[in-house]
Amino acid sequence: MNKKYYSWDDVHKSATQIALQMYKENWRPDYIVGITRGGMPLAVILSHMIDTPCNALKVSLRDGDSENESNCWMAEDAFGYTYVPDRNDVFGEVKSVSSKKKNILIVDDINDTGATFNWIMEDWQKGCLPDNPNWSTVWGQNVRFAVMTDNLASNFKGTINYWWDEVNKAEEDVWLVYPYEYD
Repeated sequence: MNKKYYSWDDVHKSATQIALQMYKENWRPDYIVGITRGGMPLAVILSHMIDTPCNALKVSLRDGDSENESNCWMAEDAFGYTYVPDRNDVFGEVKSVSSKKKNILIVDDINDTGATFNWIMEDWQKGCLPDNPNWSTVWGQNVRFAVMTDNLASNFKGTINYWWDEVNKAEEDVWLVYPYEYD
């Protein structure tokens, strides 16, 4: 198996590239969500670079770890989850209000198998009005995904909106090593 090593300079270059891609599209997050552990360095650098708040979300699907963090408030932010009372304030409804939707950038070091991002999409939608058709516009518009490295062989059901490097693990047996894994 080949190993590909990334440096801290590469992490900074990827943050710059991702920021430039977002600005080119005139899209800016209200906050960044770094996936622990691997996504946090890139998320924090991006947060400082574009002066945007940063949060963390624990999703670890490797090695039998199943204590993933479900953050419904992030899903509600993305969806524009709002309670709209009726005239008598007795029977209202919860719905998506466009002006309440927040732009959220979810960041990880790699989109490897797609499992982490698929889990987030399923968890957020399941926890916040799962049958509402507005979710189809939330993904890709209000919620976007960024990685340092995108594996083209991934099974991610969404779209990686911003990335710096690509690999295709179906064609090349390569193990990626990030600087925080060997420093």
